[in-house]
Amino acid sequence: MASMRSHRDIPETKTGSITPEERRATYRTIAGLAIPTFGQLIASPLFVMIDTAIVGHISDSALAGLSIGSTVVLTTVGLCIFLAYGTTSQVARLMGAGRRREGMQAGVDGMWLAFVIGLVVCALLLALSRPICSLMGARGPVLQAAQTYLNALVFGLPAMLLVYAANGIFRGLQKVKITLVAAVSGAILNTVLEVLLVFGLHMDILGSGVATLIAEWAMGLFLTIPALVWARREGAQLRPRLSGMAASMGDGFPLFLRTLALRACLFMTVVAAAHLGEQVLAAYQGVNSAWNFGLNMLDAVGIAGQSLVATELGAGLRSRARVMTDLSAKAGMAMGVLVGLVMIALGLFAAPLFSPTPAIRSLITMGMIVQGVFMPVAGWMWALDGILIGAGDYRYLAATCSLTAVIYLIGLLGMTALAMNWTPTWRIAMLWAVLNVLFIGVRAICNGLRTRTDVWMGTISQVKEA
Repeated sequence: MASMRSHRDIPETKTGSITPEERRATYRTIAGLAIPTFGQLIASPLFVMIDTAIVGHISDSALAGLSIGSTVVLTTVGLCIFLAYGTTSQVARLMGAGRRREGMQAGVDGMWLAFVIGLVVCALLLALSRPICSLMGARGPVLQAAQTYLNALVFGLPAMLLVYAANGIFRGLQKVKITLVAAVSGAILNTVLEVLLVFGLHMDILGSGVATLIAEWAMGLFLTIPALVWARREGAQLRPRLSGMAASMGDGFPLFLRTLALRACLFMTVVAAAHLGEQVLAAYQGVNSAWNFGLNMLDAVGIAGQSLVATELGAGLRSRARVMTDLSAKAGMAMGVLVGLVMIALGLFAAPLFSPTPAIRSLITMGMIVQGVFMPVAGWMWALDGILIGAGDYRYLAATCSLTAVIYLIGLLGMTALAMNWTPTWRIAMLWAVLNVLFIGVRAICNGLRTRTDVWMGTISQVKEA
């Protein structure tokens, strides 16, 4: 049946062009990879989004504190994204070469690295939670709420980092659906516990943090235990190996630098929101929780495109890789349009879910509309970002994201200084506009210019040879 054929079943043409049948097959493949991947990616943002919807009904200061605390956690988890990309790359490459035991061993090494990093970061954040939250602009009740939430949530960091690393094993074994099951189950558990602890036991924002902590460990164990069982069946050693952990860290270091630059931008955006007033900060959290959720939908498409293009490059089929790049970018833009429309609808009709305060609801609506308008560009950019990661173009991404950080932070500081005389509505609108024009726009230009050349296509072979 033609409808069931994969894009790999159709031979390459001399020009690299594809038939309508292959185009449809490619889009089906992207969807088949993106949907389960989305399940793994949304875990942390989904938990924070649930926290936001519930904590928003406690008080404005609690919601603002949640914005500070969750930003610290999401920044930390985001900096460790190399655990997912690095482990996936190693496992998939070794599996493809028929070296299953070594592939599973690389996955186990990545999981040990994730667990150790999680323990170290947990200890550091516990010791520094109050100074960090204060440095971000939290004061009084907002500072207390931020510290309370953060101190509870950091104990779940080792679990969430284990989820990132374990995902590499699932992709290598082509068992990615389990990540979707884990995310849905974790979200349901988190919601039930949130309602019970926050409203039933009146634990307020502490109950929110504890509920998310429990859900994160449940999800971590749900994914870690079968990953270790499958690794053992292939003959991999389950004990920690320093050499393997060091190799996982080395492969992911350029990606760490890239992510560090991007996370610095998002971190400073929250600092700017805090300086623009408690209402702006609270509204920013409402918009940001939905934005993070939507971005993971875009990222799932980018990772699917990354897999397709990397396969073509690994086979030396550059013309097909370029066609797959174009199709993946179009799929990313289409997803951006869809996510953008949903965000605008949320802003217009669902703002009360995030706060009972009319003024904050109005600011959330404005922020959602601004974000929704720019989402198609973000979708296109995120798809190209994933493709360049799949091609191993890490140094270019690290350099351009560092450049983006410099440009964005200058623009953000300038906007914040000028905005002190504006109304809260203009403040929230311009905050999100600057983020999209500079943080997203500069990266879109850099990624677009890079994929118009053939230079990035050679980086995957260089990585393999290294």
